[in-house]
Amino acid sequence: MKSSLDTIPLSTNITGRLEKGLIQQLELLRGGVQPFPLTSEERTLVEDIRLRTQKENRNNVTRTTAYWDCYQAYPELHWALLAHMVSRNGGWNMTDLQGELLPRLVDKDQAEHLFAFLERANGLIFQDAYPQLLLYEASKKRAKNLFHLLPHLEISMWMLPAWHEFWAAPDSAALTIALIVNEQNYIEQRIVQKGQFQQAVLDKAFFKAQGWLQMNPVGFPFWSPSTETDSPQPRLAGLILENFANLNERIALGKSLYALLFGVPEVLQGVLRFAASTPHTGSRADYWPHLFSPIQKAPPDYLYQERLDGCFLKKGSPPLYSPTLETVWPDRPLMPVEPGDWFQDVEAPMEHLRPIEVPQTIDLTRAMSEGLNSIELAILAAQAMNVVR
Repeated sequence: MKSSLDTIPLSTNITGRLEKGLIQQLELLRGGVQPFPLTSEERTLVEDIRLRTQKENRNNVTRTTAYWDCYQAYPELHWALLAHMVSRNGGWNMTDLQGELLPRLVDKDQAEHLFAFLERANGLIFQDAYPQLLLYEASKKRAKNLFHLLPHLEISMWMLPAWHEFWAAPDSAALTIALIVNEQNYIEQRIVQKGQFQQAVLDKAFFKAQGWLQMNPVGFPFWSPSTETDSPQPRLAGLILENFANLNERIALGKSLYALLFGVPEVLQGVLRFAASTPHTGSRADYWPHLFSPIQKAPPDYLYQERLDGCFLKKGSPPLYSPTLETVWPDRPLMPVEPGDWFQDVEAPMEHLRPIEVPQTIDLTRAMSEGLNSIELAILAAQAMNVVR
């Protein structure tokens, strides 16, 4: 797989224009300047956006579908496709906690804490980002810039110059980077630095060792013309997050995933084919039905037997249970969002608004299958020592 670009470029002088706009916004923020009052029509629009966001923020499946619908309607919104694919990964991680393998290594309390963490992050990002996408939709339908309404939707002042710039001179890469920076900063204080999640999830040895438990790789299934007989279809393009607790690393990963998606034509076209043909359910059977099944073939308390042979099942072995999200995790309401704007400094977040190098090593197919094999070996070892859950 080769990229057609070395970097994802930004349009000329855009960083200077954005920096100027951000300095102005920060001065207004520090000066306590309040947004103009809403007209009756604007108030109706803002309320409609809030209601639509609440409706689609039920669970990971509804969010993931909403992102895809948005990208189909407005393909210039690259972030919507990126969010759709990352959200698919979030759903797979959620159902892993109730699937065939992880419950043998993770107790119910750990699984609940991990799900609450993943669900809160997934829901908060949607709560912040989706209203922005809907406001763009409203602006397009009315042929009118409506981004002065962003503060009324509790969107960070960081995003105002980015959306105004995009409306005047569309640069999909610059807007995508701005959204990545915004969403990761948005969850930093509300989740990553929040006491309950630090103590219950991030500081746990389990979470720190989660790479071999499949929670760190972000893989995008894509249909490939590859003729390798030892590789399943679709293949998986992606990257691995080494340290979730590090804000800059999360932003860098988001940018690299974007460059992978839009800088490698084979990946983009393959991902679009996959997304268009495969509704998201949260089950890993969505992309590897030869390996996973949303239907449990064996009782959950049976003694696990080795089944994996690389990316495939041993002959005669039943598929691994990977449930759909809605069968194992009932909807839970999103708790109130903590108020406040993370944007208090121009220099640090502006450092991320640079052209992005397209990753060169991106095929995760083998790494993901090796991760599954590692989990299986851990289960077999735990059973041998009588410590399996």
